Amino acid sequence: VQLVESGGGLVQNGGSLRLSCAASGFTFDDGAIGWWRQAPGKEREGVSCINFSDGRTSVRDSVKGRFSISSDNAKNTVFLQMNSLKSEDTAVYYCAAEATGWGCTGRIDGIDESEYDYWGQGTQVTVPS
Repeated sequence: VQLVESGGGLVQNGGSLRLSCAASGFTFDDGAIGWWRQAPGKEREGVSCINFSDGRTSVRDSVKGRFSISSDNAKNTVFLQMNSLKSEDTAVYYCAAEATGWGCTGRIDGIDESEYDYWGQGTQVTVPS
């Protein structure tokens, strides 16, 4: 399984970015893909996830209403649309995949990153304060 993120960059406060996660060697019929982020000096946290077996999604409370997750199954790609970006959204954003669906069974806030088996290399998002 290979996951490749793209779409990060420098954006002004209030701006938007769309991150993409292109997955190869991973079926979109089952399992889950999640977006995680790690800010300097902080632990990695789950941002959003999508469960392919039942279609459920979850978005972290702190970004609810600003971030949304979607997928293009035909292109094996998952997107994270980020609007109204704030300085506290500055982080390296990772996509991760797992094959059972346990990675997105409820709120992403309560899911441990150990549920995910495959990780991308990350893409930097910077929102200057």
